[in-house]
Amino acid sequence: MINLNTNWVTILASAVATMVLGFLWYSPILFGKEWMELIGLNKEDMEKAKKSMPKTYLVSALTSVITAFVLKQFIDLFYIVNIYDAVQLAFWVWFGFIATTLVTGVLFEGKSWKLFIINSGYQLASVILMSVILSYWV
Repeated sequence: MINLNTNWVTILASAVATMVLGFLWYSPILFGKEWMELIGLNKEDMEKAKKSMPKTYLVSALTSVITAFVLKQFIDLFYIVNIYDAVQLAFWVWFGFIATTLVTGVLFEGKSWKLFIINSGYQLASVILMSVILSYWV
């Protein structure tokens, strides 16, 4: 059963946390330069993309809220209240739904395995972060 009576502050906080993680993950501090090379972007392309960034970030934030909400449904369904179970749930969600979906990009779109590792690594870290926040902050 879907629980709409949930702590929306927690949902929003976990979504914001993953957005911050994404800023770091795809920045030059971590994997940004390699990610840009792998998808064929240069600095000029990034400058041009800045015009549409507000819309891009808004849609990305919305998808993070949706992910957090659905993940919270699993957490409530399975009564997850400790870090071990939160991380285990996140891993299985990532492995069963996210990683398997991203592999199709490698198989059918010719994307590199390096790009898969960067993107799926972010998704794994993101779902773990969300899961831990959502299972502890009631």
